[in-house]
Amino acid sequence: MPYDSLKDLPERVRDNLPHHGQEIYKEAFNSALEEYKEEETAHKVAWSAVKNKYEKDDDGKWKSKDS
Repeated sequence: MPYDSLKDLPERVRDNLPHHGQEIYKEAFNSALEEYKEEETAHKVAWSAVKNKYEKDDDGKWKSKDS
């Protein structure tokens, strides 16, 4: 099922990613779900999209690769 808003994202996404990262995740997930029709694949695509722009710092917090 596609995510309509950021508040619908899984808790591990909402609680860990910054707002922009959540937006990336939601859009990538919804697009991949439409294309591949499998939630597991859509989650993998979404995390991959997030990791293109964000990385974990030494404290395990997600930060933009641009900073």
